[in-house]
Amino acid sequence: MTKKLLVVGAHSADYVWRAGGTIAKVVEQGGEVLNLALSYGERGESGVLWKENPNRSVEEVKQIRHEMSEQASAILGCEFRCLDWGDYPMILTDERIEQLTEIIRNFAPNVIITHTPKDPFNPDHPLAYVAVEKARILSTGAGVAAAFKRIDPPIWYCFEPHQPELSGFMPNTFIDITSVFDKKIAAMGCMRAQEYLKDYYTELGARRGNHARRISGKQQVKFAEAHQRVVPVVLDTIVPDIHFS
Repeated sequence: MTKKLLVVGAHSADYVWRAGGTIAKVVEQGGEVLNLALSYGERGESGVLWKENPNRSVEEVKQIRHEMSEQASAILGCEFRCLDWGDYPMILTDERIEQLTEIIRNFAPNVIITHTPKDPFNPDHPLAYVAVEKARILSTGAGVAAAFKRIDPPIWYCFEPHQPELSGFMPNTFIDITSVFDKKIAAMGCMRAQEYLKDYYTELGARRGNHARRISGKQQVKFAEAHQRVVPVVLDTIVPDIHFS
Protein backbone atom coordinates (compact mmCIF):
# COMPACT_ATOMS: atom_id res chain seq x y z
CA MET A 1 0.00 0.00 0.00
CA THR A 2 1.25 3.48 -0.83
CA LYS A 3 2.17 5.42 2.29
CA LYS A 4 0.77 8.95 2.16
CA LEU A 5 0.90 11.30 5.13
CA LEU A 6 -0.80 14.70 5.37
CA VAL A 7 0.47 17.01 8.11
CA VAL A 8 -1.74 20.06 8.78
CA GLY A 9 -0.27 22.84 10.90
CA ALA A 10 -1.95 26.09 11.83
CA HIS A 11 1.31 27.95 11.12
CA SER A 12 4.15 27.33 8.73
CA ALA A 13 6.65 26.07 11.33
CA ASP A 14 4.37 23.93 13.51
CA TYR A 15 5.20 20.74 11.62
CA VAL A 16 8.96 20.89 12.14
CA TRP A 17 8.82 20.92 15.93
CA ARG A 18 6.02 18.40 16.42
CA ALA A 19 6.23 16.03 13.44
CA GLY A 20 9.51 16.72 11.63
CA GLY A 21 10.93 13.36 12.59
CA THR A 22 7.73 11.53 11.69
CA ILE A 23 7.74 13.19 8.27
CA ALA A 24 11.36 12.22 7.62
CA LYS A 25 10.70 8.64 8.80
CA VAL A 26 7.77 8.21 6.39
CA VAL A 27 9.92 9.54 3.55
CA GLU A 28 12.79 7.24 4.57
CA GLN A 29 10.38 4.31 4.30
CA GLY A 30 9.36 5.31 0.76
CA GLY A 31 6.22 7.26 1.61
CA GLU A 32 4.93 10.60 0.33
CA VAL A 33 4.24 13.55 2.63
CA LEU A 34 2.26 16.73 2.00
CA ASN A 35 3.15 19.35 4.59
CA LEU A 36 0.24 21.80 4.66
CA ALA A 37 0.18 25.04 6.67
CA LEU A 38 -3.06 26.95 7.07
CA SER A 39 -1.19 30.22 7.67
CA TYR A 40 2.34 31.57 7.78
CA GLY A 41 2.10 32.69 11.40
CA GLU A 42 3.17 36.11 10.24
CA ARG A 43 1.66 37.94 13.21
CA GLY A 44 1.83 35.70 16.26
CA GLU A 45 4.79 33.44 15.43
CA SER A 46 7.32 35.85 13.94
CA GLY A 47 8.48 38.03 16.81
CA VAL A 48 12.17 37.64 15.94
CA LEU A 49 11.58 38.83 12.39
CA TRP A 50 9.64 41.89 13.55
CA LYS A 51 12.33 42.75 16.10
CA GLU A 52 15.00 42.52 13.41
CA ASN A 53 13.14 45.05 11.30
CA PRO A 54 9.92 46.64 12.65
CA ASN A 55 9.38 48.27 9.26
CA ARG A 56 8.95 45.00 7.43
CA SER A 57 5.64 44.48 5.66
CA VAL A 58 3.38 41.55 6.45
CA GLU A 59 3.98 40.22 2.95
CA GLU A 60 7.74 40.32 3.48
CA VAL A 61 7.42 38.33 6.71
CA LYS A 62 5.25 35.79 4.91
CA GLN A 63 7.85 35.42 2.19
CA ILE A 64 10.66 34.88 4.70
CA ARG A 65 8.65 32.25 6.54
CA HIS A 66 7.73 30.57 3.25
CA GLU A 67 11.39 30.28 2.32
CA MET A 68 12.32 28.89 5.73
CA SER A 69 9.56 26.28 5.56
CA GLU A 70 10.54 25.26 2.04
CA GLN A 71 14.16 24.81 3.13
CA ALA A 72 13.14 22.73 6.16
CA SER A 73 10.70 20.65 4.09
CA ALA A 74 13.40 19.95 1.51
CA ILE A 75 15.63 18.58 4.27
CA LEU A 76 12.83 16.33 5.52
CA GLY A 77 11.90 15.29 1.97
CA CYS A 78 8.32 16.57 1.76
CA GLU A 79 6.31 19.08 -0.22
CA PHE A 80 5.40 22.32 1.56
CA ARG A 81 2.22 24.26 0.82
CA CYS A 82 0.57 27.17 2.64
CA LEU A 83 -3.06 28.24 2.30
CA ASP A 84 -2.37 31.72 3.75
CA TRP A 85 -5.52 31.92 5.88
CA GLY A 86 -4.00 34.45 8.28
CA ASP A 87 -3.26 34.08 11.98
CA TYR A 88 -4.14 35.55 15.37
CA PRO A 89 -6.99 35.19 14.73
CA MET A 90 -7.44 32.56 12.06
CA ILE A 91 -10.94 32.67 10.60
CA LEU A 92 -12.71 29.53 9.41
CA THR A 93 -15.29 29.89 6.65
CA ASP A 94 -17.30 27.40 4.63
CA GLU A 95 -15.13 28.20 1.62
CA ARG A 96 -11.96 27.45 3.53
CA ILE A 97 -13.31 24.16 4.84
CA GLU A 98 -14.22 23.20 1.27
CA GLN A 99 -10.72 24.15 0.12
CA LEU A 100 -9.16 21.86 2.73
CA THR A 101 -11.66 19.11 1.94
CA GLU A 102 -10.70 19.21 -1.72
CA ILE A 103 -7.00 18.96 -0.87
CA ILE A 104 -7.66 15.91 1.30
CA ARG A 105 -9.80 14.29 -1.40
CA ASN A 106 -7.17 14.85 -4.07
CA PHE A 107 -4.17 13.79 -1.99
CA ALA A 108 -6.05 10.85 -0.40
CA PRO A 109 -3.72 10.35 2.59
CA ASN A 110 -3.58 7.16 4.63
CA VAL A 111 -2.81 9.25 7.73
CA ILE A 112 -3.49 12.83 8.83
CA ILE A 113 -1.67 14.54 11.72
CA THR A 114 -2.72 17.89 13.13
CA HIS A 115 -3.10 19.84 16.39
CA THR A 116 -4.99 18.90 19.54
CA PRO A 117 -8.56 20.20 20.02
CA LYS A 118 -7.45 22.17 23.08
CA ASP A 119 -4.58 24.62 23.51
CA PRO A 120 -5.08 27.39 26.09
CA PHE A 121 -2.04 29.30 24.80
CA ASN A 122 -2.74 29.42 21.08
CA PRO A 123 -6.15 30.26 19.56
CA ASP A 124 -5.24 29.03 16.07
CA HIS A 125 -4.22 25.47 16.99
CA PRO A 126 -7.73 24.29 18.04
CA LEU A 127 -9.14 25.92 14.89
CA ALA A 128 -6.79 23.80 12.80
CA TYR A 129 -8.15 20.73 14.58
CA VAL A 130 -11.74 21.80 13.83
CA ALA A 131 -10.91 22.43 10.18
CA VAL A 132 -9.30 19.01 9.80
CA GLU A 133 -12.14 17.31 11.68
CA LYS A 134 -14.73 18.76 9.30
CA ALA A 135 -12.73 18.38 6.10
CA ARG A 136 -11.68 14.81 6.87
CA ILE A 137 -15.23 13.59 7.34
CA LEU A 138 -16.49 15.51 4.30
CA SER A 139 -13.72 14.03 2.16
CA THR A 140 -14.93 10.54 3.03
CA GLY A 141 -18.34 11.31 1.60
CA ALA A 142 -20.38 11.70 4.76
CA GLY A 143 -24.00 12.05 3.68
CA VAL A 144 -23.18 12.38 -0.02
CA ALA A 145 -21.26 9.21 -0.86
CA ALA A 146 -23.24 8.62 -4.05
CA ALA A 147 -22.86 12.14 -5.37
CA PHE A 148 -19.19 13.11 -4.93
CA LYS A 149 -15.72 11.64 -5.06
CA ARG A 150 -14.84 10.11 -1.71
CA ILE A 151 -11.79 8.56 -0.07
CA ASP A 152 -11.35 5.96 2.64
CA PRO A 153 -11.22 7.55 6.11
CA PRO A 154 -7.60 8.44 6.90
CA ILE A 155 -6.12 7.38 10.21
CA TRP A 156 -6.02 10.50 12.37
CA TYR A 157 -3.51 11.63 14.96
CA CYS A 158 -2.78 14.75 16.97
CA PHE A 159 0.86 15.67 17.38
CA GLU A 160 2.26 16.77 20.72
CA PRO A 161 1.47 20.35 21.77
CA HIS A 162 4.01 22.55 23.52
CA GLN A 163 2.34 22.07 26.92
CA PRO A 164 0.72 18.63 26.67
CA GLU A 165 -0.74 18.41 30.18
CA LEU A 166 -2.71 21.65 29.74
CA SER A 167 -3.93 20.63 26.29
CA GLY A 168 -5.39 17.26 27.27
CA PHE A 169 -2.77 15.40 25.23
CA MET A 170 -2.47 11.68 26.02
CA PRO A 171 0.30 10.07 23.93
CA ASN A 172 -0.60 6.59 22.75
CA THR A 173 1.70 6.29 19.74
CA PHE A 174 5.47 6.79 19.62
CA ILE A 175 7.42 7.01 16.37
CA ASP A 176 11.08 5.98 16.46
CA ILE A 177 12.87 8.86 14.72
CA THR A 178 16.41 7.86 15.70
CA SER A 179 17.55 7.24 12.12
CA VAL A 180 16.32 10.66 10.94
CA PHE A 181 16.89 12.81 14.00
CA ASP A 182 19.81 14.59 12.33
CA LYS A 183 17.39 15.72 9.62
CA LYS A 184 14.96 17.05 12.21
CA ILE A 185 17.78 18.99 13.88
CA ALA A 186 18.80 20.50 10.54
CA ALA A 187 15.19 21.34 9.63
CA MET A 188 14.60 23.03 12.98
CA GLY A 189 17.71 25.08 12.33
CA CYS A 190 16.00 26.66 9.31
CA MET A 191 13.33 28.26 11.50
CA ARG A 192 15.24 31.32 12.70
CA ALA A 193 11.98 33.18 13.47
CA GLN A 194 11.54 30.75 16.40
CA GLU A 195 15.05 29.41 16.92
CA TYR A 196 14.52 29.42 20.71
CA LEU A 197 12.36 26.29 20.28
CA LYS A 198 15.17 24.15 18.84
CA ASP A 199 16.72 23.22 22.19
CA TYR A 200 13.33 22.42 23.72
CA TYR A 201 12.32 20.02 20.95
CA THR A 202 15.76 18.43 20.81
CA GLU A 203 15.44 17.61 24.51
CA LEU A 204 11.84 16.44 24.04
CA GLY A 205 12.93 14.03 21.30
CA ALA A 206 15.40 12.40 23.71
CA ARG A 207 12.83 12.28 26.52
CA ARG A 208 10.20 10.68 24.30
CA GLY A 209 12.86 8.25 23.12
CA ASN A 210 13.33 7.22 26.74
CA HIS A 211 9.59 6.68 27.09
CA ALA A 212 9.48 4.62 23.88
CA ARG A 213 12.32 2.39 25.12
CA ARG A 214 10.56 1.73 28.41
CA ILE A 215 7.27 0.93 26.67
CA SER A 216 8.70 -1.35 23.99
CA GLY A 217 11.96 -2.71 25.39
CA LYS A 218 13.63 -1.68 22.11
CA GLN A 219 16.95 -0.31 23.30
CA GLN A 220 17.91 1.02 19.86
CA VAL A 221 15.33 3.82 20.16
CA LYS A 222 17.20 6.99 21.08
CA PHE A 223 14.75 9.65 19.85
CA ALA A 224 10.99 9.58 19.34
CA GLU A 225 7.95 11.75 18.66
CA ALA A 226 4.67 11.24 20.50
CA HIS A 227 1.22 11.38 18.91
CA GLN A 228 -2.33 10.74 20.08
CA ARG A 229 -4.56 8.60 17.91
CA VAL A 230 -8.04 10.13 17.54
CA VAL A 231 -9.98 7.24 15.96
CA PRO A 232 -9.83 3.55 16.94
CA VAL A 233 -7.65 1.06 15.12
CA VAL A 234 -9.31 -1.84 13.25
CA LEU A 235 -7.28 -5.08 13.21
CA ASP A 236 -7.74 -8.53 11.75
CA THR A 237 -6.38 -10.14 14.91
CA ILE A 238 -5.61 -9.14 18.48
CA VAL A 239 -1.99 -10.30 17.94
CA PRO A 240 -0.94 -8.69 14.64
CA ASP A 241 2.47 -8.87 13.00
CA ILE A 242 4.57 -6.14 14.57
CA HIS A 243 7.24 -4.36 12.54
CA PHE A 244 9.48 -2.10 14.57
CA SER A 245 12.44 -0.34 13.00
